[in-house]
Amino acid sequence: MWRRLAALIAACLSLAACDGGGPKFRNVDVTGADYAKSFALTDHNGKPRTLADFRGKVVVVFFGFTRCPDVCPTTLSELKAVMQKLGSDADKVQVLFITLDPERDSQQVLAQYVPAFDARFLGLHGDAATTQKTAKDFKIFYEKRAGSSPESYTIDHTAASYAFGPDGRLRLYVKHDQLGTLVEDIRTLLKERT
Repeated sequence: MWRRLAALIAACLSLAACDGGGPKFRNVDVTGADYAKSFALTDHNGKPRTLADFRGKVVVVFFGFTRCPDVCPTTLSELKAVMQKLGSDADKVQVLFITLDPERDSQQVLAQYVPAFDARFLGLHGDAATTQKTAKDFKIFYEKRAGSSPESYTIDHTAASYAFGPDGRLRLYVKHDQLGTLVEDIRTLLKERT
């Protein structure tokens, strides 16, 4: 009987060890993923940026375009609500909007569009080749769809965000319909702040 009890306790302890004791997230934990490591883009103020510039903060990255009729403004509005719910912790978070439409989303366009949701948000852009490379590095799908005129095209794209911990490591994949759960996950990531 004691041997069975000892074996049961050992089995439970080994299962608990498999858990790793890491944080529990509401969104998809992608810690250790071998992609989305950085970028080299320019912000809407004209400053060159990399992911390392935001070390010490939780960084939320979303790819989209300013003429997006629904997903992009909805996502940015929901991220604004996340920042409001975080209260003073919002100052430890950086939201980055990376355009997939460098033809139309100039620095000036991004400077008007992105901060309209929250003054702390930054819009990032690059040329077509840099945009393509960054999207590929982040495993973001996007495809230009013709409109009724050459200027009225739209872009189909991945509608999800990534969250990076204060140490700069990719931690979470956030589905478009799960942004409401991000507040708790950001607070969990901020507890890891170094």
